[in-house]
Amino acid sequence: MLLEPTLDKLTALQLHGMVDALRQWQTQPPREPLAPLDLVGLLADAEWLYREHRKLTARLKAAKLKLPACVEDIDYRHPRGLPKPLVQELVASRWVAAHQTVVLTGPTGIGKSYLACALAHKACRDGFTVVYRRVSRLYDELAQARADGTYLTALRRLAKAQLLVLDDFGLEPLGAAERKALLDLLEDRYNVAATLITSQLAPADWHGVIGDATVADAICDRLVHGAHRVQLKGESLRKTRAALTPSEKSTK
Repeated sequence: MLLEPTLDKLTALQLHGMVDALRQWQTQPPREPLAPLDLVGLLADAEWLYREHRKLTARLKAAKLKLPACVEDIDYRHPRGLPKPLVQELVASRWVAAHQTVVLTGPTGIGKSYLACALAHKACRDGFTVVYRRVSRLYDELAQARADGTYLTALRRLAKAQLLVLDDFGLEPLGAAERKALLDLLEDRYNVAATLITSQLAPADWHGVIGDATVADAICDRLVHGAHRVQLKGESLRKTRAALTPSEKSTK
């Protein structure tokens, strides 16, 4: 049986994983002949893995994560109050499936964004759609959408993400338009999708940044009530690592 006509037919059927597997076996044949059922099973596995990889690549591209972080590389050795049992529980992504919230707080440089991106990356690997936004740029994005008449469309697009990461909340006081945009977004996502938010400020200080007491109550109720809380502390990781020698950095 000629292989190339078979490969052409599989390509026409868009079974590219099977094509790749057959080409690999053509150059590196199995040591022992495969039974027909075993061959079909291996080809099915190859196609499934190929499609899962493509879907993961698409999810990661759409997420636009700030950092190439993964949970396997989280540093638990630096003394910053990172609770390993809680993080390992979050790594399972059950909180994403349950439409819950994670609040990461702590000083600048302590690794909040890295931890947020690592959990978001794991959620992508677990099959969830993710969107990452730095909060200041989110406000700019929604302001532009309001100006060109696509505000509701932008909100719906953000609301569809199974996990929304809001990074660096509270760096500047909110204006009326920003308060409304944030509340609109959280209202659309409340109890239907998961949210992860990072901030240098503890939630008790968010009212002062949000400004309007009534809106602040509504926003904090949607973000903080029942949330998984991770409060980091200690020296900046960036500062600590900058002081290491090259050989020391290689061991961290």
